[in-house]
Amino acid sequence: MTRRHTDGQEDIQVSELVTGEAVVLELRLARPATRALAFGIDALVDLAIFGLLMIPVALITGDDASESLISGLVIACLALTFVGYTTTIETLTRGKSVGKYALGLRVVRDDGGPVRFRQAFVRAMCGMFVDFFVTSGCVGFITAMLSPKGKRVGDMLAGTVVLRERAPKAQAALPQMPPELASWAARIELSTLPDQLALSVRSYLARYHELDPRARDVLGDQLATSVARFVAPPPPAGVPAWAYLTAVLAERRRRDLDRVGPSSGPTSGPTSGAPSRPTSGPTDPSQPTGTGSGGFAPPA
Repeated sequence: MTRRHTDGQEDIQVSELVTGEAVVLELRLARPATRALAFGIDALVDLAIFGLLMIPVALITGDDASESLISGLVIACLALTFVGYTTTIETLTRGKSVGKYALGLRVVRDDGGPVRFRQAFVRAMCGMFVDFFVTSGCVGFITAMLSPKGKRVGDMLAGTVVLRERAPKAQAALPQMPPELASWAARIELSTLPDQLALSVRSYLARYHELDPRARDVLGDQLATSVARFVAPPPPAGVPAWAYLTAVLAERRRRDLDRVGPSSGPTSGPTSGAPSRPTSGPTDPSQPTGTGSGGFAPPA
């Protein structure tokens, strides 16, 4: 989702990214002009590297080398520079290059996570053969101007977006994993859970105590029914809807952090006032029991 905010005289384009824990981050999208300036800086760095690579090529080939050999070496140096170097630096820095670092930009995945080798390689290949060098930058500039998120072809194929770095707004903490559901949650399949549904669950849990108790129970049951279509196996018997939803989101967050790297904090743990025993009740997750019932303590 992309929105525009007016900050004084500046029209700022904002991107809403949904993370693995279903938290919306509002981050400024990089403007095409800023990206073009960053690209110019990167192009100068790339040309310098290319020139350094060509020095040993010139020394090795000499004057009697064939044109085909020289052409092959030149193409190899171009690929090493504009694909190999670009892919390596964006992978190691998780989305930055010299130009992006200078202007405060970063490439991230569409879900807000850091880019990996695959995304960086696709962007570099498209940059060389589609967006910039072969087409003299016309394709990259036009697609970035027409895209709501300023994406060039490489970003579209790689599933990435370029952002102006800014600290996201603080979000309410995600309730921790109910200890009774930790072993069950570790075995569930939830890769097909839609981001928008996870965001709705996250919003429900964050506003749990602000909702009318009757409406809260109905909404919790409806969300649990929707989530159950994408999560298997069913939870243990008698799990209240809010505990079921909390366990699913907590496990989703833990797996997302494991993919990104070492977490900066605990991803699971007891909630305040957590019970020492599970409850009993229906086993069908499409008909979960009322929120806050049984031995589970509601989210703090």
